[in-house]
Amino acid sequence: MKIGDIVGRISYNMDTMFRIERIEGDIVYLKGTFVRLMADAHLSDLELISEHDLRQAELDDAKHYEVFAPVSGRSDRLTPIGLGDDFYISGRILHIDGDNGYLSKSDKLYKSANVYASTFFIEERLMPSQVPDLVRKLRPNIVVITGHDSLDKKSKTDDLKGYKSSKFFVDTVNELRKLEPALDCLIIIAGACQSHFEALIGSGANFASSPKRINIHALDPAIVAATVALTPYEDQVDLKEAIEKTITKIAGIGGLQTKGTLRYGIKS
Repeated sequence: MKIGDIVGRISYNMDTMFRIERIEGDIVYLKGTFVRLMADAHLSDLELISEHDLRQAELDDAKHYEVFAPVSGRSDRLTPIGLGDDFYISGRILHIDGDNGYLSKSDKLYKSANVYASTFFIEERLMPSQVPDLVRKLRPNIVVITGHDSLDKKSKTDDLKGYKSSKFFVDTVNELRKLEPALDCLIIIAGACQSHFEALIGSGANFASSPKRINIHALDPAIVAATVALTPYEDQVDLKEAIEKTITKIAGIGGLQTKGTLRYGIKS
């Protein structure tokens, strides 16, 4: 086996596909191919994923990028400024991710959904100090703060110190709420795998992971963000519909009543 190979863990019944990131002796460090998950395993516990199974998984994953096709195509007036006499403008998304690979996947989804989005890679520990400056500069309607997280197996779910990155996400949300306290003026989607849902919502996030402390799909935060961006501003986001669009559903992401950010305009 070598770096870049796609493998599964035998002891976990090959339930998740991983990419080998590095190998140190008999210990292999892994990153989830589709799930926001970092792990390590003994070399003997790994098995290569067949080309057939990988292709099938990639085909299945590609379907997630089509979830917004019916929304984007339901009106011929959903166009950028300057094309036609009337148009729609989606809410502006600022997506901050602690993983470049998952950031690329999210960027692809935003393009597929035809929404305005700016995406940046920032390490989780640096988010509290760097994200507020980006928000001041870009003035988004929606901010996504995600990356990698995990709960230490020896820690209680309500102990923020037991999480790898939840504290950084919480601190970032707190800093953003100092800039804009109103939940409908700056919509925040925060968290990653196994994140402290209650702490994130309590600090001011509109949507957060993970209510059941499960591993979420790489696209889950972006799917919620695009749903908010494409919901008319006079309407509230349909919480059940938005969460049902995600891959991990309500176990992975929950949220609060939130207004949409899609605006209709005319120019003649």
